[in-house]
Amino acid sequence: MSQQLNTHQDVRFADIQMLRYDLPGFGRLTARQKLYIYYLAEATLWGRDITFDQFGRYNLRIRKLMEGVYAYLSQQHADDEQFTAVQTYLYRIWFSNGIYHHYGSDKIMPGFSQEYLLAAVEQLPDDQLPLLPGQSRRQMTDELLPVMFSSDVLMKKVNKRKGDDLVATSAVNFYQNVTQSEAEQFYANMKDAADDMPPSYGLNSTLVRDEQGIHEVTWQVGGLYGEALSHICDNLLMARQYAENEAQRQVIDLLVDYYHTGSLKTFDDYSVAWTECHEGVVDFINGFIEVYNDPLALKASWEGIVHYIDEVATQRTQTISQNAQWFEDHSPVDARFKKHKVVGVSANAVCAAMLGGDEYPSTAIGINLPNADWIRKLHGSKSVTIVNLTRAYDKAAQGSGFREEFVIDDDTRALMAKYADVTDEVHTDLHECLGHGSGQLLPGTLSDALKEYGNTIEEARADLFGLYYMADEKLVALGILPDDRAWQAQYYGYLMNGLVTQLTRIAPGQQIEEAHMRNRALIAHWVMKHSSGNVQIVKREGKSYVQINDYQSLRPLFASLLAEVQRIKSEGDYQAARTLVEEYGVNIDPALHQEVLERFRRLDIAPYKGFINPRFSLVTDEEGNPTDVTVSLDEPYEQQMMRYSSEYAALI
Repeated sequence: MSQQLNTHQDVRFADIQMLRYDLPGFGRLTARQKLYIYYLAEATLWGRDITFDQFGRYNLRIRKLMEGVYAYLSQQHADDEQFTAVQTYLYRIWFSNGIYHHYGSDKIMPGFSQEYLLAAVEQLPDDQLPLLPGQSRRQMTDELLPVMFSSDVLMKKVNKRKGDDLVATSAVNFYQNVTQSEAEQFYANMKDAADDMPPSYGLNSTLVRDEQGIHEVTWQVGGLYGEALSHICDNLLMARQYAENEAQRQVIDLLVDYYHTGSLKTFDDYSVAWTECHEGVVDFINGFIEVYNDPLALKASWEGIVHYIDEVATQRTQTISQNAQWFEDHSPVDARFKKHKVVGVSANAVCAAMLGGDEYPSTAIGINLPNADWIRKLHGSKSVTIVNLTRAYDKAAQGSGFREEFVIDDDTRALMAKYADVTDEVHTDLHECLGHGSGQLLPGTLSDALKEYGNTIEEARADLFGLYYMADEKLVALGILPDDRAWQAQYYGYLMNGLVTQLTRIAPGQQIEEAHMRNRALIAHWVMKHSSGNVQIVKREGKSYVQINDYQSLRPLFASLLAEVQRIKSEGDYQAARTLVEEYGVNIDPALHQEVLERFRRLDIAPYKGFINPRFSLVTDEEGNPTDVTVSLDEPYEQQMMRYSSEYAALI
């Protein structure tokens, strides 16, 4: 029986639930600050098409095709299982910025038939179809339908399976007509181990092979993605007029210069200026930043976030950052790998005001940048914990029955109920504020020496740093944790997630591939193996639970693994990274997996959640000059996505 999806509030589809986030304190901002946010938000929204194209060369055209088909069928008042499948498929494309699952990376297979789609396509005018110049409808469908429907064509957005050519078997649009070995050799030839301030080679380009040989095509104004970047720059310059201080204006100037030139040296200058800009309430991230979606961890997805400080919650993060040197000095890693002088560590709790690109609709709840190790060492880093998103997640989880199903007993559930929310926030703070910024590479170690395992090792390093310090009495002394038992909630929740509950996000028969999930599995399985029976998976009434017999024994294990992971990172030990990840972070017990999926299915909880953005509107005076900004939080998901595809269509 068909069921029409709810297109307004509490949208659920496939394995996803859409949430909304409040903007607490927005009304107390000055008009100038709100106008600054408005134009930064516009700059954020103009990057959407870039992310779609990066995640697969056919994504934008398939999105346009499906939007046209869906609009036509809606006008015809279609209401059957095939139409509902069209709607679900389009909703998932919007959510994932393409035809690949945003987390699992597998291709999203349509639930409707090719014949149903073709019949609708025949009714659409040409301007609603993604026709290439000179291309007929038949040629278009012959090109796109195999990409959509075939189980043999471009099945993985990012393939990380050991032994495969990771470039040739990944659908991301970062490489064209080159193999993994050719790409690795191309960038190896650029690098100089003696350069202690290397640029992020390959970060903002597509590597192609054509009649000119193998070369880069840079993402810049006047080049690839130029039209979208031009709109981004226009809005950044509008925002510049309302910046809170000269340092913010300098950051914008450098970013605009970088977008125009594509110069990685300018990107480094921008990153340093952004890192050292601590004044003002409003801040933003805008650019080609994270490399998780490149199988070789070189090329960055476009992302954008605009946020403003939550002054009350920031007291905790600033306390942590002000004690950064103490945490570094007392870390259990080898002294060779510690920073003797921690510089420029800043941390704020913030409220997101706009999400874009690879941060929308699914987004991070904590961010630490910049990523270049040498900039972190010489200039520090900036961290944010995004509290209005965390609160939205917490609110959605209330009453779900999740803990009743997966936490082992009443005492542990009481522990989680009392402490889990605060310890989750503190672990995120430690991970972002200190974990990513801790440690240092040995001289001569390349920042990408760990290749495809680098992202997983880096996330494990930051998580382990947080886990180790969660149980330190220093956090109670600083007033960050309420008492000396709270940390146990984090230890149980983390191990339960890594060993059991994160399996709800993986399809049957699959391995773990996403870097954050591999990290959590690696830590949890390593600790369980080395715990001398103090961490176990036990059966009770036919159900599997994590049982911790001795909480005190766990901190030394986290310390030992942190020391090894930091050594791997600092020395660039690729073989050790590969062994650690492949042994502990990849494989899944199929029987446990099936059990967990069945238990989770009965709870009727969406394993993934994302956010619908607020909608900002300008208030103007009689001469048309902006004077203020109003905000609406009730735009329906479908309406927002269709509007974005119309108003911010830079590349199609």
